[in-house]
Order: sequence, then structure tokens, then C-alpha cells
Amino acid sequence: MRTAKRGPMGRFRHMALVIGVALGFVSSARAQHPIQAHPSDEPKRALVVPARSEITLDGALDEPAWTAAPPIGQLVQREPRPGVPATEATVVKLLYTRHTLYIGVICFDSEPHRIIGTQMARDADLSADDRIEILIDTFHDRRNAFYFATNPLGALVDALITENGQLNKEWDAIWDVRVRRLSDGWSAEFAIPFKSLSFRRGQSVWGFNVSRTIKRKLEEDRWAAPRLDVRFFQVSEAGDIVFQETPADGAPQMEQGRGVDIRPFITGRWFHTNPSGHTATTAKGGVDIFYNLTPNLKLTTTLNTDFAETEVDARQINLTRFPLFFPEKRAFFLENAGVFTFSNIRRDIIPFFSRRIGLLRGQEVPIMAGTKLTGKVGRYDVGALLVRTRETNLVEAKNFVVARVKRNIFKQSYVGGLLTSGDPAHPTTSRTYGTDVRLATSNFLGRARNFEVTAYWLKTSTEGLADRDQSFGFGVAYPNDLWSVRLSWRQIDEHFRPALGFVPRTNVRKLFLGLDFSPRPKRFLHLRQMFHELRYIRYTRLDDDRVETWRLFTAPINWQFNSGDRMEFNYVPTFERLVEPFEISPGVILAPGQYRFTRWRVEVETASKRPWQVKGTWWFGGFWSGRSDQIETTFRYKMAPHLQLSAETNQTFARLPEGRFVARIFSFRADYSVSPFLTFFNLVQFDNASRNLGWQSRVRWILQPGNELFIVFNQGWVQDERGGFRFRTTDSKLAVKFQYTFRF
Repeated sequence: MRTAKRGPMGRFRHMALVIGVALGFVSSARAQHPIQAHPSDEPKRALVVPARSEITLDGALDEPAWTAAPPIGQLVQREPRPGVPATEATVVKLLYTRHTLYIGVICFDSEPHRIIGTQMARDADLSADDRIEILIDTFHDRRNAFYFATNPLGALVDALITENGQLNKEWDAIWDVRVRRLSDGWSAEFAIPFKSLSFRRGQSVWGFNVSRTIKRKLEEDRWAAPRLDVRFFQVSEAGDIVFQETPADGAPQMEQGRGVDIRPFITGRWFHTNPSGHTATTAKGGVDIFYNLTPNLKLTTTLNTDFAETEVDARQINLTRFPLFFPEKRAFFLENAGVFTFSNIRRDIIPFFSRRIGLLRGQEVPIMAGTKLTGKVGRYDVGALLVRTRETNLVEAKNFVVARVKRNIFKQSYVGGLLTSGDPAHPTTSRTYGTDVRLATSNFLGRARNFEVTAYWLKTSTEGLADRDQSFGFGVAYPNDLWSVRLSWRQIDEHFRPALGFVPRTNVRKLFLGLDFSPRPKRFLHLRQMFHELRYIRYTRLDDDRVETWRLFTAPINWQFNSGDRMEFNYVPTFERLVEPFEISPGVILAPGQYRFTRWRVEVETASKRPWQVKGTWWFGGFWSGRSDQIETTFRYKMAPHLQLSAETNQTFARLPEGRFVARIFSFRADYSVSPFLTFFNLVQFDNASRNLGWQSRVRWILQPGNELFIVFNQGWVQDERGGFRFRTTDSKLAVKFQYTFRF
């Protein structure tokens, strides 16, 4: 088990064999990609007309202004039959007043009793529901946009789209929507204040797109670019809307106001430690200020910042040699976070990872003040962040600086630079700086296909670490519906240490090759699409040029059925080289050496359109020097329209010569929405590594958009060393936060 005799050529022959088997399987199934109907190449264009009568936001498009407004045009299918007329009609109309953009949508349905709506919470995941999604490119730059969505229950979902497809759902705007069930479908009425949108004064043409999903049919209908190779978030493929010019006799003109939002907040906290009996109560106030320096440039300032409303992290047990990644969840750092995104190197290298600020060794470091500048200056996208943290018993007060700039070139490309300064854990000075470039098109070689080339270079400057402190690499991608191909290569030097970043592995070169063949067969086992996947990853050490890790992930079967159900089978040969002992679990230590093993996976998932959904995953086979079984289960039940229940388990049963161990994580969610403006969230989690059982209960009450009350209760228990269901209470926490927005 500890020797790997295959050389590089042997591994490539192995990979080629698997590719041949996978493609041969596809051929034997005679799966054919349907001929894609191409709509007219002329861009979609529609009018936004002034509202000549008052609009009452109630979901009913019955005012004279709505009756007089022209529809934007027909929506056609993107799935399952691109370019074919939609099976159900959709009418979309656009109006505006001096202060508000109105979007009205009527979703006709021949079976209204089968309309699916299960989610009400703010920013809920609507993927299991019928829904309307809207994209608004106010600058008409074909790469950045605002995103709004709702479902038949009136859920408010919004996000920012950056770089022609990157989505930041943590951005929350002040806007409203109302829905109404009809005898022949449902309707939605959006009201988006111009104060909530950034745009150039006098610009009358905006990018726009709208999509409707009919979940029971797995059908997506779209206004512009209804092609399989175009995702909805590709702003470059949106149509245009034109604000109808009005005479100078008092007709509406778009008003942004002074561009100032002031949001004061007050927070009260209660904390009780059961072992000592200590109880503490605190209160604090602060303020967030949002100011549009120009229509294109926003300054956000936070004073005496508090994150009481933040959801706890999902539990993880680390069975790897590398640090775990926990995503950012704090609102101040998430808003407009896409501006600071660097290249597309994802979790291998994140040169700016905002969780490094205000969190240290699992403890909060209070933020005294922070200010953030984001927006556009001509063809430049700019972002700057300055944060001051308070002194604690862990670390002295510190300043942190992040700056990001991108020069937009061509239609979807850019050249950019990044600088970070500050070290949250040490008194030394640390800086990271670098540059990146992205060249992308959705019309590759004259065909409607996506293609992109990326490259980056980064360097860190840390006291005591000289030389071998860079990272650089490139990537090529052809991400399309039938064929998707990706190649990337990067080098991460031994002393590359971005103090405000996240880099799990250094002193390596990484090669990644990815190939997907995803045909849509006709009349074969009721399949919607077959995903056949290959992923080859290889890490080579820089100091001795030996392979440290390679992994070949194959999915000869990953099938999605017309019912929405899915099944997958994977074969994953793996190689690992340990240069020092690795304690994979307490008391279970793997010796240095070479380990080759093969993992297998079977996964089954039922369709999300049903009231209940089940997902089961079983990893089995070799594991380091022995064997293991990893079993993951998920069960969700939706008691529409108010209650959502889910239970998840993740258990690993390892049997190694060095010892046996079991790693367990259990979680349970129960969310109850009274309305789209009041939701009770409950999350219970347990893992046997920390033996900690935790319960968080959160209430989010939107009194009106912009004015919110949060109540958060956390309770912890620790399992008795004898195991079983014996627990003792540890900490109890209660936080209440109220914030109110003044708009000018």
C-alpha cells in the first residue's frame, strides 16, 4: 500500500484509458446533443415608459399605467428546447417614475395548482421553486449588474453580479416586491428605488434580461440569449432597455437623491458561562454610512462595527494535512466583495481573504472603524478598504489596507492589480501585491461559444522571509454546455505567505486538467443530460521535484433525469507522499512514505421540486494505508409555505493499520417564515471531534426594507467523556440588534 510503482507515463496512460472508457460508454449509449435553435442575432431591445398614473404595490398589474405599458416581448425556452416557444406565456412590462423602476411580470400557467413556491426567507435559495430572475446592467458595461428575484410566495432575493458571472448574494438593497396568485398563473410587481441603483446620470440605455423557471417542467424561459452555453449571469449577453424620453412638462426624470444612506444600529448582548456561573450584559451602538461620491463610486463607512446577526459556521472535521476553509459571513465585508476578487484561482490562493480581519484564533477582534470605496471611474473598476481593529489580550490595535483596480478592455476582459497591507497575528509588516489578466469572449472563433485565458503573478513581502515568496500561473477554459475543457498551472513558492490571504499549500506546482462531455440524449432512459467528467490534479514539490499528490477523478455516470432526479458513480485513484508524520486523528499517526489508494463513490439525489428531497453519498475503498467508508445523508422536507426542515449527517469510518477512528458531524435545521419579512432560523450541530453540541436560533424581522430587527440566541453543550447522550451546559448567549436606515 505504501509504494507507487507507476511513473508519469504510466499515470498518463491510465488517464487516457479512463477517457477512452468514458467516451466509449457515451457512444454506446448513443446520446446525441440536440441541434440548438438559434434565435435572431439582433439584440433584444425594449422600452421603459413613464407611469402616467399612481402605482400601488400589491402584485396586481391592474392600474391604467400597466395596461398602457407595452410588453418587452416573448420569452423563449433555454431548457429543455433552446429557442422553442415557451410552454407557458409570460408577459413582462417596465415602468418608471421619478424615484422608482417598476417591473411587472404575469406568469400564465395552464396548471396553476401545480405552481411550486416553498421559500419565503430573505435571500433564500429559490432553485427548488418557480421563479422570476431579473438582471439590470445600469452602466451598460456588459460585465457588472444588479440581480433581483422572487417566487410565487414573494421572497426577496438580490445580489451583485461582477466580471460577467460572479454572484455576491450577500449584498442587500432597499427594494420591494409583491406577488399575487391568479386563476391562470401568478404575477409579481417589483419596485426598485433609483436610490438603490448606481448609474450615470443621463444614460438612457441599460442592459437587461429576465428569466422564468417553471420548476415542475424543469423549464427555463429567457428574454435575451436563450442558449445552453450562456448562463443567466453572463451580463455580456443581456438585451437593452431604453428609458423613453419625456417632454419638459413635468414628466418623470430619474432621481438618485443626494446619494446618502445613514444606518445607525444598537446592539445588546447577554452572556452566561455555566461552569463558572459568570454573567455579563453589554450594549453598544454604531453606524453604517453609505455615500455616493459620484453616481458610479460609493463610499461605505462603519463605526463601532457589530456582527451580532451573523450565522455560525457549518461544522467541519479536518482529515487533511491542510487548513480548512470557512467562508465569510459578515455583511460589511460581503457587500461589494466581488470588486476585490482576484483572478479565478479560487481556494488554492486567495490573496485577500476578509476573515483574516476581525477574527484571530477563533476569537473576535473588535473593529473600531472601517471604510470601503467601490465603483467605477471611467473604464476602471476600483476598490479600496481600510480597517482599524481594537487592541485585545491577543493582539495590539492594527490597521489593514486593501486596494484593487481593474482596467476593462474589450467586451469581457480586464487587466488588474492588487495590494494588501497588514498582519493580523504578528507585529511584523506584511504586504502582498500582484497583477492579473483575463481575456474572455462568448463568440469564440466566430461561434457562440465561451472561451477565456487568465494569468496572474503575486508576491509577498514579510519580515524574516526573503526569496521564494512568489506565486504565478495561468489558465485556459472552454466552459460550454456540450464540451467544457479547463487547464491551469500555477506555482506557489515556499515562503509565499499572504497575511491577509488564504493559501492552504505552499512549496508546490499544481497542474489541473478538466474535461466534461455533457450530451442531452433524445429518448434514452428519460435522461435530461449526461455529465461525463474527468479531473486530473497533480502537486509537485519545488524543493525536490517529486510528486506530492496526484488525483484522477472520473465520473463515467452522472445522469440527470427529466424528473429532476440524479445519480452519479465515481472512480478516483489517488496518490499521496508524506515527508513527515501525519496525525490524521488523535492517536492515529501515518508514517512518512508513499500511499496509493483508490476511492469509489455512489451518489443518489431526488428532485428538489418535490416537498421532500433525499440525497445519499457513499465513499468507499482504499484510504491511506487501509480502508474507509464515508457516508453522507441529507433529508429535506418543505411544508410550504412556512416550514423548512432538514437533517444532514457526515460520518467517516476509517480502518487503518495505525488505528481505527470514526468522525461524525450531525446537523439539523428548522426554519419558519411567517412572511417574506419575518423568519425564524434554527440550526443544531454536533461533531465528535470537539464533542460540542451547539444550537443557534436567529430571528430576522424586516419591519420595512432597510429597517430590521435581529434576535440571536446561542446555546452550547459539551458531551461527557463517557459519550452517549450525556451533555453538560457550557455557554449561553443572547444578542439583539436593531438597525434603521435614513435615506437622503
